[in-house]
Amino acid sequence: MNLWRLIGVATLLHVKQLSRSQFEIATALFVPLVQATLAVYLFRAGTEPHRLLEAAVGAGMMAVWSSVLFGSGGAIQMQRWQGTLEMLMLAPRPPALLVFPITLATAVTGTYAMIATLLWGGLVYRIPLDVADPVAFAVSVPAAILGLGMFGLLLASTFVLLPNANAINNTLEYPIWLVSGMLVPITVLPGWTGPIGAVLPTTWAARAVRESVTGSGPVWPSLGVCLAISVVCLAAGAVVMSYVERRARANATLALA
Repeated sequence: MNLWRLIGVATLLHVKQLSRSQFEIATALFVPLVQATLAVYLFRAGTEPHRLLEAAVGAGMMAVWSSVLFGSGGAIQMQRWQGTLEMLMLAPRPPALLVFPITLATAVTGTYAMIATLLWGGLVYRIPLDVADPVAFAVSVPAAILGLGMFGLLLASTFVLLPNANAINNTLEYPIWLVSGMLVPITVLPGWTGPIGAVLPTTWAARAVRESVTGSGPVWPSLGVCLAISVVCLAAGAVVMSYVERRARANATLALA
C-alpha cells in the first residue's frame, strides 16, 4: 500500500509541476491540434478520406508519445536545474521507483492530447466519432498511456548520464511514431522496419487503440502485448537506472557541472 501511495502522490506532484510550466501548457494545448489538422488534411488529400477518425486517433497517439519522450528527458533535466536530482538519487528508495512517477506524469498529461484531437476533429472537421467498441477504447487508451509511461522509464534511465538529453529527444520522436504505425500504415514501410516496430510498446499501443476505434481486429491481444513489453521495459529501466546511478556517482557526472 505504501508503494502505491508513493507512486500516486509522486505522480500527482509531478503533474502539478508540469501544470505550472508555461512551455508545457502551451505545447500540450496547441501541438495536438496542429498534428490533428495536418493528419486530417493528409488523409483528405489521399485515397482514403473515410479514415479521418483513424487520422485523429493516430495524431492523438503521436502527441502522447511526444509528451512521454520529451517529458521523460525534460523531467530529468529539470531535476538537474532545480538541484533535486541528487536528492532523488540519495533517497532511501530504488531510483527507478522515484523516476517512474515522473515519466508516468508526462504520460498522464498526454491524455489531453487524445481527447483534444478527437474533439478538434469532430467539432471543426465534422468527423463522425463512431467508435466501434467504446468499452475497449475506454480501456485501451489509459492502458496504452500506462504502457508508454513504463517505456518512458527506460528512456529516462539513460538520460541521467546525458546532460543534453533534449538532442536525443529530437532524434527519436519522428522515427518511433513512424515505425510504430501511429499515422502511416506499417505495411507501406520498408520490410526492415517491421522487427523494430514489433519490439516497441508504442506499436502495440497504437494498434490496440486503432482496433478499438475501427473494429478491424481483436483489441485485447494487442493491448496484452503492449503491456507485456512495457513491463519488460519497466524492469530493464530499473536495472539500467541503478547502473547509471552508480556510474554517475563514480564519474561525478550526476549534477549539471
